[in-house]
Amino acid sequence: MDKTFTPQNFEQKWYDVWMDNNLFAPSGDKDAEPYSIVIPPPNVTGALHLGHALDGTLQDILVRWKRMQGFDTLWIPGTDHAGIATQIKVEEHLKKETGKTRHDLGREEFLKLVWQWKDDYHKRITSQFKKLGVSCDWSRERFTLDKGCSEAVNEVFIQLYEKGLIYRGNYIINWCPRCKTALSDIEVEHIDKQGELWHIKYPIVDSNEYLVVATTRPETMLGDTAVAVNPKDERYAHLIGKKILLPITNRQIPIIADDYVDLEFGSGAVKITPAHDPNDFEMGTRHSLENIVVIDEDGVMTEKALHFKGMDRFECRKNLIAELDNKGLLIEIEDHDHSVGHCERCETIVEPYLSDQWFVKMKPLAEPAIKKVKDGETQFVPERFTKIYLNWVENVRDWCISRQLWWGHRIPAWYCGCGEVTVSKKEPVKCHKCNGTQLKQDEDVLDTWFSSALWPFSTMGWPEQTEDLKRYFPTSTLVTGYDIIYFWVARMIFTSIEFMDETPFDDVYIHGLIRDAEGRKMSKSLGNGIDPIEVIEKQGTDTLRFALITGIAPGNDTRFSQEKLDSSGNFANKIWNAAKFVLMNLEDFDGKEIEHNQLSLADNWILSRLNTTKAEVTKELERYELGNSAQAIYDFLWNEFCDWYIELSKPRLYGEDANQKQVAMWVLNHVLEETMKLLHPFMPYISEEIYSNLPYSKGYLITSSWPKVDNRFVDKKIEASFESIMEVIRAIRNIKSEMNVANNKDAEAIFLANDTEGFKVVKEGELYIKPLAGLKDLEISLSGKKPQKAMSKVVNIGEFYMPLAGLINIEEEIKRLQEDVKKLESEVTRVQKKLQNPGFVNKAPKQVVEKEKEKMENYNQKLLKVKERIKELKS
Repeated sequence: MDKTFTPQNFEQKWYDVWMDNNLFAPSGDKDAEPYSIVIPPPNVTGALHLGHALDGTLQDILVRWKRMQGFDTLWIPGTDHAGIATQIKVEEHLKKETGKTRHDLGREEFLKLVWQWKDDYHKRITSQFKKLGVSCDWSRERFTLDKGCSEAVNEVFIQLYEKGLIYRGNYIINWCPRCKTALSDIEVEHIDKQGELWHIKYPIVDSNEYLVVATTRPETMLGDTAVAVNPKDERYAHLIGKKILLPITNRQIPIIADDYVDLEFGSGAVKITPAHDPNDFEMGTRHSLENIVVIDEDGVMTEKALHFKGMDRFECRKNLIAELDNKGLLIEIEDHDHSVGHCERCETIVEPYLSDQWFVKMKPLAEPAIKKVKDGETQFVPERFTKIYLNWVENVRDWCISRQLWWGHRIPAWYCGCGEVTVSKKEPVKCHKCNGTQLKQDEDVLDTWFSSALWPFSTMGWPEQTEDLKRYFPTSTLVTGYDIIYFWVARMIFTSIEFMDETPFDDVYIHGLIRDAEGRKMSKSLGNGIDPIEVIEKQGTDTLRFALITGIAPGNDTRFSQEKLDSSGNFANKIWNAAKFVLMNLEDFDGKEIEHNQLSLADNWILSRLNTTKAEVTKELERYELGNSAQAIYDFLWNEFCDWYIELSKPRLYGEDANQKQVAMWVLNHVLEETMKLLHPFMPYISEEIYSNLPYSKGYLITSSWPKVDNRFVDKKIEASFESIMEVIRAIRNIKSEMNVANNKDAEAIFLANDTEGFKVVKEGELYIKPLAGLKDLEISLSGKKPQKAMSKVVNIGEFYMPLAGLINIEEEIKRLQEDVKKLESEVTRVQKKLQNPGFVNKAPKQVVEKEKEKMENYNQKLLKVKERIKELKS
């Protein structure tokens, strides 16, 4: 092994070995239980970010663990064509490089350009995943626009169409004026904004009365076709059925009654614009109102908007308000915070728009999806996300699936001049109604999520009944973030039940988002993003992976920082150095099994702790508490094996007793080998490298067996006893530290046990306590006189004393501590003045102020401790 931990020297080497030996592929063992995962396909729009790294790491941990447990594992990788996102990126690139638009190129040439983009970024994404160490079966890699996935998409579209579950209709949809396409409800990001609520007079025909209507979108009033009031609203009961003279337009529109109107909102009278609001559209349908489109697909006012024609919608708003004010029809402008829909991709404010689109009827698909999740066929981890899923599914609306894009699965529908629509897998030769041959295919493509909804079974070859499909579907676990439960998880459940007659996965493991050290969402604008590849190149893959899962809990957001990375790197370095020490001391190891009666107390303790850790790690993995399982490995390796057992083994390794030396070597080798197996799913490279250097290891760690608990070595009593011994050693070391005495300086101690059990524990542990605590003499008794001028510590099994004579000069120590008091008091005063200065507190960044407050607290705590020590010494 290298002298220092240098991951760049072996990480790529091991990935190549795994790939060359086809170790990521399923085992092919038909007697083994299958375990399968499909990767959430990243968009081919750019490089992977830290969220992808987390998602990939979590999946890889599960897959490597299951592979070692003997499961026949399949992990299918792939990427998503990401219709809107990719087309926007390519269009922006085309405009920047050539000044041209896609329309200048034409559909065919533009799509060639997008496919080239896809190839470039697909390669980049694949190489980044490989850098992360993910053990996908790359021979089964898929793309949502590949031939097989495209066939599945067409098959699903046609079957749903023939069942009457896909239809084309003229309805209100979400429209992005920038992307020039329809969006589904979940592609709209609602952002709370401070806006206005305009109160406008609507005069009643043949009357001096008027209704006051409140609206957040006054420009749409030009398309009003009614004013609605609640039938229970006594204020307006006498006006129902009368006419309103719509301001500016002078059109007469009816006053209607509808239960939808909220009596408490605004004036209780609501303008109805069926062509520009989904709720108004439904009301308009109930009351047979006219649909008047006044805003077009560019967000520009139409000819129906009269003299506002050609204005941008927000320019129109400004001019319309001014005109209403001039006419005395604007009563009030009220500040109003409300949620405004934005395009998730380009952040443009979305316009509700009346348009001919393709839709999926969701209610018939939702009913079995609700039942199967309630019956537990698919379980969410953590369980609270079941309610979130059910809440959306139980209130689901029909899904608008057509997109006005060129990049994507083109809708398999052809139109004839006679008005007939033909839906078919292949281009029809003629119209089956009029026999006309002038057929034109629909220009639109399907929503990206339509194809990714089929991902769990389309990736396995459906609609063909492939061997993969028969063996690995349904998949075992889906790992994904909570932000796409609606986008993706729910839709996969719908389609799988409809076409495979079962849910697509047994468990859905939901993780949170990665935020920066201050809890902020990572973004380019904040400049707080971290490139996972840069981290890998600088600190190694294992360091990144372990930092990502440190402290993680299912469903919760996690904070990521350089401190976490450094801590993870220190852990890797600690493991490396411990392994080097062990390997250097195994030169004479004969590899023979050791009899239980040859083991020392320390041996039995570390072997019991090893097996307890095995049980804990496995239990936490089974519960999807990956952060807890990683922490258990960390605690065992760092705190118990490295910090304690290795030190405890040295006297025998360097001693004259050859038999005891072999025992110590056997334990060191065994514990290191077993912990590398436990560590492998989390830190695959360093564990494989160390394992390969062990003298009697066989094969590759990636395909070795998961460690099983050996109950012969589990002894909770020994664990408790040795914990007491370590507590004694720590306590003695703490006293020395407090007294500023070097740990290696010999001292004397007197131990008074609480009972015979405590006496026995310390007596058995004496051979460890004396060298590790730096004692030349340890007096152990059940009763005895407490010595004068001695520091004392109480532990769980008794109390011990360290006479100060010979250790320190009490008067000199008091003087030294009094100097420390002066320095600390000076620091407290300095920070106190800073925090009492309004200029600093009000102007400095919040994190700077908080840091000063932390300093103040630390200084005060240190000051208190030093004063307590002085008091102890004086007494």
